Amino acid sequence: MTTRHPLPVGLIGAGRMGSFHAETLARRLPGARLAAIADPAPGAAQGLGDRLGGTTAYTEIAELLADPGIEAVVIATPARTHAGLVEAAARAGKAVYCEKPMAVTLDEADRAIAAVADAGVPLQVGFNRRYDTGFHAAHERIRAGAIGTPQLLRSLTRDPELADPGRIPPWTIFLETLIHDFDTLRHLNPGAEPVEVFAFADALVRPDFKDRGLLDTAVVTIRFDNGALATAEANFQAVYGYDVRGEVFGSAGMLTMGDIRRSHLTAYGPDGVGAACVTYDQDLFHDAYVAELADFTECVRTGRAPSVTGQDARAALSIALAAIESVTTHGPVRVGDAVA
Repeated sequence: MTTRHPLPVGLIGAGRMGSFHAETLARRLPGARLAAIADPAPGAAQGLGDRLGGTTAYTEIAELLADPGIEAVVIATPARTHAGLVEAAARAGKAVYCEKPMAVTLDEADRAIAAVADAGVPLQVGFNRRYDTGFHAAHERIRAGAIGTPQLLRSLTRDPELADPGRIPPWTIFLETLIHDFDTLRHLNPGAEPVEVFAFADALVRPDFKDRGLLDTAVVTIRFDNGALATAEANFQAVYGYDVRGEVFGSAGMLTMGDIRRSHLTAYGPDGVGAACVTYDQDLFHDAYVAELADFTECVRTGRAPSVTGQDARAALSIALAAIESVTTHGPVRVGDAVA
């Protein structure tokens, strides 16, 4: 059913990403209205709400979900709370946007997907690279056959700084970082699904934290059912900036996407040639973050199905879990066989 009034949205989680989404809902999307914010941390929701114009603040998430004036929620809490909140929001009859990963186990993913299906509400998951101009254009060209059949694919994520390794939960590099790359590789190989994974990971940035479960560097190889071979790699500290790129080589050509340069300005001087680099994800993917929420709110207002679904999130998670199993067993793992 189409609604013409601004969609009242509740935000759950007032942290770094939640704050960006709150600003988007309050100031960047005329079709949406930030109606409330919930965060259990004392003062977090109130402080963000005050900064954005007196939005209703809750410290109890259940109170936001019980608010009959809220039609949709955006979940931007820590990763391991996502699946349960998707279920709770669905039971409350709210449309759901959930940051990645939607879940960290397949059982959680299946329960979340079932909950939104039972409630008849839409669910969109935050794989923002699909909304980046370059990655989106690459997907459209590949789908149109512009480079023939994909044969080799590559996706990488290199964060600019590993600030506090002690706060990083085990397997984060797969479940929260490379999860983007796994979704990207599926998206750039339309109609194909992964069948086998082989992964390597280590603590190369902070080896002193390896015995606490830290893995800060990883390379994953993926074989797809159409024969294509892919690699995904991640590192938690690229000293030059925030580096996200992709490449698809096909039977009739190649596409590359991603650029770390802040602008097309290149400086030539006595120290050589240089360019300023992006160092923050909200700068590199600013427009993509806005576009994915715009798409979500438009889906809810018009009744159109979301472009990035719970099944997409489950598929990316299946690759992540296979990668974890591969690192643990030191061998290849069939996707779907992982027990992590």
